[in-house]
Amino acid sequence: MAADRARRMLLGALGVLLVLGALETASRTGLVDTESVPPATEILARAVEMAGDGEFGGHLGATVGAWLTGVLLAVAFAVPAGLILGSVPLLDRASLIVVELLRPIPSVALIPLAILVFAEPARVERSLVCYACLWPILLNTLYGLREVDPLAKETLRSFGFGPLSVLARVSLPSAAPFVLTGVRIALAVGLVVAVSAELRAGGESGLGIYLLATQSGGGRPDLMLAGALWAGVLGLVANGLLVGVERRAFRWRVR
Repeated sequence: MAADRARRMLLGALGVLLVLGALETASRTGLVDTESVPPATEILARAVEMAGDGEFGGHLGATVGAWLTGVLLAVAFAVPAGLILGSVPLLDRASLIVVELLRPIPSVALIPLAILVFAEPARVERSLVCYACLWPILLNTLYGLREVDPLAKETLRSFGFGPLSVLARVSLPSAAPFVLTGVRIALAVGLVVAVSAELRAGGESGLGIYLLATQSGGGRPDLMLAGALWAGVLGLVANGLLVGVERRAFRWRVR
């Protein structure tokens, strides 16, 4: 397993190097306008410099705070709702149309409404992130509950355990890996929505605000792309942390 993991990491690193090499070649050979798309090495250099920039760190911290708060709120709402709907078939069927109606609505389409309701940019951002992250967590929770072995639940009931005990001892542990997968998906979606909300709703700080500032004064595409690169790093780190949690908490499921 360790050898397979190392092999996947090497292949991933090779893929990154190939993409960077292609971008560098395209810029250096004139295939793309260097004023619009600087060479990859220049973008990486700016990204490294930004790691020590306190002002950029403040913008990045504001985005991370709103992003993670929205995700945590989504977990707090979606997991209990999924457990209730998944445990009561009547409620599950009754809510199906509502879920399928609201789920496809893009979060960015709700930015004007969120601005009217919440006014404060930070609250707008958190509410939109929460809304976007709610659905993958809820649906994965429901799916996980449907995959629970019915024999295990019937066995526990035969020993006199009630519905809550069956839920806590069988259903929730069995569905937990699916819930974690939903959180992983939600983290990626939430980061996109957080930056998009900052770009549209404004505010004083945030990665989206920083990206808007790089357009002023003639534009700094190197800083803009370096800032976008940091957004990718945030998503990569968050996903890596949850993958590590999954491997340790659900060793029986990880192949």
